[in-house]
Amino acid sequence: MRSWRIFGSIAALALASPAWPQATVPLPSRAEQNQSATEAVAKRYVAEARVPGIVIVSGVGNAPPHVVAEGRIALEANAPAADADSLWRVYSMTKPITGIAAMILVEQGKLGLDQPISDFIPAFKDMKVLVDPTKDLTSRPATRAITVRNLLTHTAGLEYVLPGKSGPLIDEYTRLGINPAAINTLMEPNMRAARPKSLEEFADRLATLPLMAEPGSKWSYSIGLDLLGRVIEVAGGMPFDRFVQTRIFDPLKMRASYWTVPQDKARILATNYLTPKLAIDTGAASVWLQPPSFPYGGAGLVMSARDYDRFLHMLVNGGELEGVRILKPATVKLAMSDLLPASVDRSTLANMTADSGVPMGFGAGGSVYLADKPGGPGKGTYGWGGAAGTIGWADPVHKLRVTAMINSFSDKGLKREVGKAIYDDLAQ
Repeated sequence: MRSWRIFGSIAALALASPAWPQATVPLPSRAEQNQSATEAVAKRYVAEARVPGIVIVSGVGNAPPHVVAEGRIALEANAPAADADSLWRVYSMTKPITGIAAMILVEQGKLGLDQPISDFIPAFKDMKVLVDPTKDLTSRPATRAITVRNLLTHTAGLEYVLPGKSGPLIDEYTRLGINPAAINTLMEPNMRAARPKSLEEFADRLATLPLMAEPGSKWSYSIGLDLLGRVIEVAGGMPFDRFVQTRIFDPLKMRASYWTVPQDKARILATNYLTPKLAIDTGAASVWLQPPSFPYGGAGLVMSARDYDRFLHMLVNGGELEGVRILKPATVKLAMSDLLPASVDRSTLANMTADSGVPMGFGAGGSVYLADKPGGPGKGTYGWGGAAGTIGWADPVHKLRVTAMINSFSDKGLKREVGKAIYDDLAQ
């Protein structure tokens, strides 16, 4: 599993990059978007060979998406040009989609935010908590149940096999294949051999392990959204991936969002790079051309920028897009609000989002601005980034949605640079 840990070092750096941008100018409300600063960022990224290609899609209100695209989806001279329909590994940008899927069931009364997940997965009824996570696996009975809220907000006491998180429990996660992510076809056979073969098996196996903290006590980035996929399929009465397809993708006409990329779409799947020149997963031979062990609700999707824009547009519109309603406005507002338990330790979240410059909370699978950032995102801005450099957010104050796509584990600046450019452009 050494190769997985090497990947994790890079992925964690990307995930730990500032989740939100900063800008310093006042923002008028405008439906027309100037794009000069955004275009300059895209051109610079390609000219400096940081990535072979980049796509930035944004929109204000109900204006059509504005597309800024530069370069190609791979370094090869004959690679297709990057555009709004190119496919990208969005990794943890999957989490907000899983979060919104859960909120559909909350709105229907089939899930409660503070409902124990043991109502849906009995194996989680009597959990244990490590006495000292740094020492050994000695545990005690948990005094709180894991709830849907805990899974949505990374407060369930679960872990993630990523650098900075070491110890006996991480070793057990690795041994038992609790690593719901794909990287490339070279690493996949060993990872798949250890990994559970279904969401049900994943959940039941995870339930045999102790928690690293009492549920609701600490924010800790985790596989909570992956486990939530199993809760969704039990509560929703259908496989998790089918629920997402029929309740989100199909109604929103998101026609380029895949757990498994069709073979005829491999030609438009961007190459993922470990460094600017070193490919780790090409489109033609991608691990995403084969079905995953199960749909990974935390990091499993490949999507186009156009599709992610439609998802964010629905959120900015209060749950509706082009006459099709996914959620009530009140449910969207709840999903994009701070859902963290009142007494939770937020220190890790604060460190992870320190460059935002304002207090941050966490909603249904994504971070949430708790105050307006002068010259930047408004209060209630919701979204998240992916390990390969992607970023997406919905800003309800400015009625703005932004999606930026690259595929590079080594780039950690896109979130800041695109964000500043977008808000600078809005201010013109």
